[in-house]
Amino acid sequence: MKKFIISLLFVPVLANSAQNFNSAKNNLTKLYKSYLTQTEFYCGCDIAWVGKKGVVDFSKCGYKPRKNLNRASRIEWEHVMPAENFGRHLQCWRDGGRKACKKDVTFNKMEGDMHNLQPAIGEVNGDRSNYRYSQFTKEFTQYGQCKTAVDFKERKFQPRDEIRGVIARTYLYMSDKYKINLSNQEKKLMMAWNKMYAPENWECQRNAHIAKVQGNDNRFITQQCK
Repeated sequence: MKKFIISLLFVPVLANSAQNFNSAKNNLTKLYKSYLTQTEFYCGCDIAWVGKKGVVDFSKCGYKPRKNLNRASRIEWEHVMPAENFGRHLQCWRDGGRKACKKDVTFNKMEGDMHNLQPAIGEVNGDRSNYRYSQFTKEFTQYGQCKTAVDFKERKFQPRDEIRGVIARTYLYMSDKYKINLSNQEKKLMMAWNKMYAPENWECQRNAHIAKVQGNDNRFITQQCK
């Protein structure tokens, strides 16, 4: 993944306002627009920003829409750990899923945690759904040159090598901060990816900027960036 070059003029804008998904998306858009260069998460495509809208030039990164051109044409904010994974621990989720949790303060805080959000091509975000991360293939044909794969039958999603460490440290952070249980298989995979793929400069700086805006860092990144 390309290293991010961050504008030194970026000023934290969230302060002590409520943490929720809408505020997180707004603040992340401002934060990402302050970068001189940036890339989309799952395929590594360069993002161009038009107002609050993020777009990708498919011809430059070799991405080919699998099925949904309309959704592929926009950048969405992807929950690395899906909402179902952290929401199902709450009573509101058991009462009625995501819709029932919209007024739950704890759910809003988890849903709006910027450390768990990444800019993604909308089609890939949709295809990922709440599938578990895994490694199952060496062939990548679903999205052109994008080295990401989805097994819809087995509900598995294989991310490209460059972001596996980022995913691991996000899962470990969410589990640690919000007391979310990971399965033994999932925990082993995340711990392995965390060791195999150390943070790059862009991840360290992203973590530092989010800490300024949101008020807390991801310690699993911080401890490797010193």
